[in-house]
Amino acid sequence: MKRLSFILFILSLVLYSCSGPKVTRTDTPTSGLAAIVADECFAPIVQEQVDVFEALNRDATIIPIYTGENQAFDLFMKDSVRVIIAARELTPNEGLIIKERNRVVRSQKYGTDAIALIVNKANTDTLITVADIKRIMTGEVRTWKELNPKSSLGEIAVTFDSPNSSTVRYLRDSICGGKLGNNLKARASDSTRTIDLSERTPNQQVIDYVASTPNALGIIGVNWISNPSDTTNLSFINKINVMAVSRAEEATDRNSYQPLAAYIGLEKYPLSRSLYIIISDVRGGLPSGFVNFAAGERGQRIVYKAGLYPAYGLTRVVSVRPSL
Repeated sequence: MKRLSFILFILSLVLYSCSGPKVTRTDTPTSGLAAIVADECFAPIVQEQVDVFEALNRDATIIPIYTGENQAFDLFMKDSVRVIIAARELTPNEGLIIKERNRVVRSQKYGTDAIALIVNKANTDTLITVADIKRIMTGEVRTWKELNPKSSLGEIAVTFDSPNSSTVRYLRDSICGGKLGNNLKARASDSTRTIDLSERTPNQQVIDYVASTPNALGIIGVNWISNPSDTTNLSFINKINVMAVSRAEEATDRNSYQPLAAYIGLEKYPLSRSLYIIISDVRGGLPSGFVNFAAGERGQRIVYKAGLYPAYGLTRVVSVRPSL
C-alpha cells in the first residue's frame, strides 16, 4: 500500500485541475491511472472491487486511499481525488463548492451497510436493545452487570476504530442524539492518517482486542467481520460473537437481529446506514469507469459478498428444462 505522500505526488503528475494548464486526457473508462478515497470502515469491500476491476481491465490502475471519514472528504473537497466512497452524501455547502469549480457531481447509493456490535467468545450476553446501546454509548451504563445482573464481567470496555470515524458519527448522531460518554476508547489515535492494509488496521485492532478481552464491546463495520468463505452470508468470523439488536424494550431471540445482509435489506436490523459513491469527474475517464463497475451488477455482487445489502437488485437466470 502506497503512502499518502507518494500517492499525492503521483496524482500531481497525472491529474489536471481547473486552475492549471489544459492537459489532454489520456485515460479511458478501462485504462489509465486514477485515485479514489474511501472511509477505512469499508476497506475490505472497496479493495476487492479494485482488485476485480483491475483484473478485468489490465491497463487500468486504481489507487485506493483508506483513511478516516473527515480526511476522506477533505481530500475529495481539495480535488486531490475525484471519487469518494463514504457513509454520507455531500452537504449542500460541499456541493456548492464543487459546483463553483464547474464540476458536475454524481452521487448514488452504493449499498446498505450496518454497524456491528461484537463481544468476546466468553461473553454470553449477545442480545441488546437500541435503548441499552444508547445508555452504554452515553456513559449512563458502564458495567455488564447493569445490563445483566448475573454477569461477572465487570466494566464494559467499549472500543472502536478511530476518533471522528463514520462509525462513531453514526452512533453519536443517529442513536445518541449528539452526545457520547467518555467511556469509549479508540484503537487508533489519529483519524487523518492513511491506512496500510498490509498492517493491522484500526478495525482489525478492534477485532483483536475484543477477541482477547472478555469484557470488551467492539463497534465495527459489518464487512470487517463477514465470513469470506460463506457464500450464503449467514455467518461471521469465528474469533468473536456478534450481538443481535432489538428495537423493543426487552431483547429476545424472537425480536433481535444480527447484521446479516437479509435482515439489513428487510430493515429488521436497527443499526443500518446507506453507503454512497460520489464522483466529481463524470466525463468518461477511468474514474467514471470504476464507478459504473462498482454500481453495476458485478460490483453489486461484491457488495453482497461482503455482507452488505446491494443498492440494486441482482438478477439470477435459472434455466428450467421442461419435463418429458
